[in-house]
Amino acid sequence: MALGSHMLDKGAKMLQPLKPINQMSQHACTFALYSQGMSRQIETHHFVTRINQDFLQCAVYDSDDSSGRLIGVEYIVSDRIFDTLPPDEQKLWHSEIQSGLLVHPRVPEMVAKPELDNLAKTYGKFWCTWQTDRGDKLPIGPPSLMMSPQQEAECMVRPELVKKRDDKYNISTAAIRGSRTDIMGPGKLHSVADHWRNHNKCFAIDVENTVMNKITLFP
Repeated sequence: MALGSHMLDKGAKMLQPLKPINQMSQHACTFALYSQGMSRQIETHHFVTRINQDFLQCAVYDSDDSSGRLIGVEYIVSDRIFDTLPPDEQKLWHSEIQSGLLVHPRVPEMVAKPELDNLAKTYGKFWCTWQTDRGDKLPIGPPSLMMSPQQEAECMVRPELVKKRDDKYNISTAAIRGSRTDIMGPGKLHSVADHWRNHNKCFAIDVENTVMNKITLFP
């Protein structure tokens, strides 16, 4: 970075409150799968802002290092809100923690348990805007809808990815999963979420040309 850019950034930190950023209160780490290709699996880091008890918004990065890249955004709603969504909208959302892979790095499981109880009754919609896993140097193309890993064989996360994450944070995903049997289980989920389960189909965005609306000029 140029010296002028460094000076601008330091000055902005002193003068600007950055209130939305300062509202981020949690860091959760899990994994995500591309809906159009479940063999493409990535570790994701969600920096969470609680809008209210029923709605969270997350900036999603590919790591929690200072060089982490912003790769997308996720919205999380409670089952109370999810039940009010139109069926076609519900199909875009996935269950949140049923695989037992979501952790709050460096936070003891006992401390995180109340939040996990809340997340067990929630649904997320995660759009990935930067496909760093395929080597993209910039956010290229349309966003991709992501899915949450589950216990079914076709959408399990590769063991080597889990081991790499576990080694980094000195945790055991297997032990964590075993301690969460009371808050996990497909019986707790809405049947329309995780659409692929019943239909073996995914949703993808494509870019197409369309007619531009004419601009009306006022005197």
